[in-house]
Amino acid sequence: MSVVLNAIISADDQLRYPSVSELESIRQFMGDGEMRLKIAKTLGDANDRIVRQTSEQLFQRRPDFIAPGGNAYGDQRRGSCIRDLGWYYRLITYSIVAGNTDPVERIGLTGISEMYRMLEVPIPGMIESVRLLKLYALELLSPAEAEVASPYFDYVIGAMQ
Repeated sequence: MSVVLNAIISADDQLRYPSVSELESIRQFMGDGEMRLKIAKTLGDANDRIVRQTSEQLFQRRPDFIAPGGNAYGDQRRGSCIRDLGWYYRLITYSIVAGNTDPVERIGLTGISEMYRMLEVPIPGMIESVRLLKLYALELLSPAEAEVASPYFDYVIGAMQ
């Protein structure tokens, strides 16, 4: 949920107006909203390039993934891996816009570790992939923008561990 919705629901549950601290959270959320939207646009515009760079670098570092018997061996499996990279990248941008991790949590992380274990997808490889996404994405941003975006990548990494 967004900061605004959280404040409203919390206040309404207690039959009161939003508190000073809740209003301050809303003010801060609105204040950095333009930057979050700019970050999302920058990252979205670079989606194809970032996902391509990430997958190329990952497969260079981990050729066992694309070797016979590897989880990304063959066009279909490699395509699925690249699709997943793009999916996480997109979910992270959703969270940046929302100003919280709800989108990535609700859409992308529920049950993901269990699914990857069932499919025998190497979790360390997925973590390395998100770290590479972060590396290439943050290169596109100013230091202030990178400071805003970085925790969302870290959240996904942490959730996969």
